[in-house]
Formats: sequence, structure tokens, C-alpha cells
Amino acid sequence: MHRVFASLAAVAAATFLALLLLFPALALDFPALTGRVVDDAGILDAGTRAALTQKLADFEAKTSDQLVVVTLKSLQGTSVEDFGVELGRHWQIGQKGKNNGVLLIVAPNERKVRIEVGYGLEGALTDAVSRLIIESAITPRFRAGDFPGGITRGVDDIISVLTGDAAEWQQRAAKRPEPAAGWDSLLIMVLVVVIFGFVFLTLVGAIPRNRSGSRSRDGWSSGWSSGSGSDWSSGSSGGFSDGGGFSGGGGSFGGGGSSGSW
Repeated sequence: MHRVFASLAAVAAATFLALLLLFPALALDFPALTGRVVDDAGILDAGTRAALTQKLADFEAKTSDQLVVVTLKSLQGTSVEDFGVELGRHWQIGQKGKNNGVLLIVAPNERKVRIEVGYGLEGALTDAVSRLIIESAITPRFRAGDFPGGITRGVDDIISVLTGDAAEWQQRAAKRPEPAAGWDSLLIMVLVVVIFGFVFLTLVGAIPRNRSGSRSRDGWSSGWSSGSGSDWSSGSSGGFSDGGGFSGGGGSFGGGGSSGSW
């Protein structure tokens, strides 16, 4: 009996871990899209918010690209990369079909920053260019305690890339050496592979077989198959429209961009 309970506990733990790994967005509480600047962490003064809002509105009117600045109270236990791509999809920043949205995300409590780039802008605002902007313009100012200055300079550089200087920025980024993957990253990758393998084998072993030897259709498999073929962004109908009529336009994200810390 003890062995049975231990097996059930192991399956329950593995299932819970699988849910956390495979569906992080289900547990996230996203801030409301109240405008082009969402200062949820409260690190920007009113003057900076107003100036950024006007700058971002002018940028969108000129290019149709949508750039949104968001500061977060917390990453809620997930990575800034996972939070960023899910937030972009939830808000649907950028236009549908063009996917021309960008998020500049700042999480001061975790000391993380990310430039999340929509599918349609990845060719111009590459991962390397995003990293260059973060390392040269944003994090040095954050280390000095200047959040308004770092965010404003980051916005200016992103706009510079997307309004005609992309080739020059990419040449500058190419001259910077790519960071080498350390042992920590390799160990994390190995651990993730081991965990997924354990979860997969555990779940497969828990599914009953019918008399023909095939997996039963009324067990675990029927529950998972109901979500196949769906896109996370389909769960959102766009952002909250503020007084200026701003909202997400139906764009989506695939994880392009870069992150940094200070």
C-alpha cells in the first residue's frame, strides 16, 4: 500500500511539474494594457511617462510599428524571456499579419530587462542589436539608478533601428563578440532534458492500455489533445484602449529579442 501511495505521489508531482514547464502562461497575472507606457512598478515620473507616450505615438504614426514600455512589479517566478513572449501575445502588440510589435520590459525587483521583438521586426531589430542596445544604453544607466534615463535611451535606440538605421546597427552589433555559453547554461539544459524525459515516461506509463494493446482514448491523452493546434495569442482580443485610443492590433511574438541584467 505504501508503494502505491508513493507511486501516486510521484505521478502527481511529475504532472504538476509538467504543467509548470509546459504552460507557464496559465499562472501569470498580466498587467492591463492602459497605454503605450505601463509603469506597473512605479519607477517613472509623470513627465517621463508623458514624454515617452508622445514619442511612441509619433513613432507608430510614422511607421505603423507599435512599441510599448512596461515595468513589472514581479516576474512571478518565471523568466523575463517567458514572461515577455507571453505578455506580447496576450496584449497582441503590433498589427495582425505584420506582427510589428516591440516590448521594452523592465523588472526592477529581479533586476532584469528585455527587448521582446515581434515576428515581423526580427529581421531589423535582431537579437544581437537588441543585446547591443541593452548593454550599451540601458543597463549602464540602470546600474547608476537612472531608470528614466535608461528606458528613454533604450526607446530612442529602438526607434533609431526601426526608422532606417538597421544596417548600421547590425554592423555595430556584429563587431561585438557573442557571449560564450557557460557551464551553468549547459547544466540547465541537461537538467531540463532529464526532467522532461522523466515526466514523459511517467505520464506514458500512467496511461492504461486497452485489450488491443493501444493507448486508451479516454484517459490522459484526451485531455491533452483538446488544446492541440491552438495559439496562445488566440486567448486575447487585444489591449485595453486608453483615452488616446491605443490598443494592441493583433500581433504575435515568437521569442525574438534579448535580455540583460544589472
